[in-house]
Amino acid sequence: MSGKEDHFLLEAHKRKLKREKRIVWIWQVVILVAFFGIWELASKLNWVDPLLFSSPSKVYNVLIDKLSDGSILSHAQITLFETVLGFIIGTILGIIIASILWSSTRLSNIMDPYLVILNAMPKVALGPIIIVALGPGYISIIAMGAIISVIITTIVVYTGFREVDPNYEKVLKSFGATRWQRFKSAVFPATLPVMISTLKVNVGLSWVGVIVGEFLVSKEGLGYLIVYGFQVFDFTLVMASLILIALFAAVMYKIVEQIEGWLIRHTT
Repeated sequence: MSGKEDHFLLEAHKRKLKREKRIVWIWQVVILVAFFGIWELASKLNWVDPLLFSSPSKVYNVLIDKLSDGSILSHAQITLFETVLGFIIGTILGIIIASILWSSTRLSNIMDPYLVILNAMPKVALGPIIIVALGPGYISIIAMGAIISVIITTIVVYTGFREVDPNYEKVLKSFGATRWQRFKSAVFPATLPVMISTLKVNVGLSWVGVIVGEFLVSKEGLGYLIVYGFQVFDFTLVMASLILIALFAAVMYKIVEQIEGWLIRHTT
């Protein structure tokens, strides 16, 4: 009887989770539809300046035209490539640096104030220096995407390493495990949720770094289209580019969520 009750409670819990996910999804769609509906209405009724803020219908028409002739696809592909590469490099480099800091208490104590200072610095302001150092090309833009996320990744992941229950290490240490073995078997796996949370943050940070880099130097990409749109007062093109950036960022966020779900299923 107890087994049947447990099964019934488990099924009820699963149904409750599914219902909650459905409600959240419905509200997300409602908010999105309401946003575009209010935007369209505000533009039609001149509640906002249609020249500056355009409207969803105009943005849709521009996107269809640009997609039809393929002009916006090349720009989107370039920006997406730069962002994904900057995102991967910044995240991996941050995790590696955090691991090195964890391996040496003395080194982490030495570097701690510098990490705080570097995190407080506006990384975007380093853009001109990076461009001069690396040249006005893909490398400097990818570097911008990586640099803007690497420091926060290092700090968050290293903090996660330090907050792992020390009893895990004590048990492994009692069996003669080396520091590297304790890190590989206990500390690193226990910090995976923190790393996933960092990935979610880095999605936005990488887009910021790459778009700013394209503002400064690029002759192609969605950041370039935004600057070009401002220069020729084509604010519909600006809005269309921003919509594409938001769409790609949302897709990257969903991919990170899928990775999170996979890790939870295979590590619990």
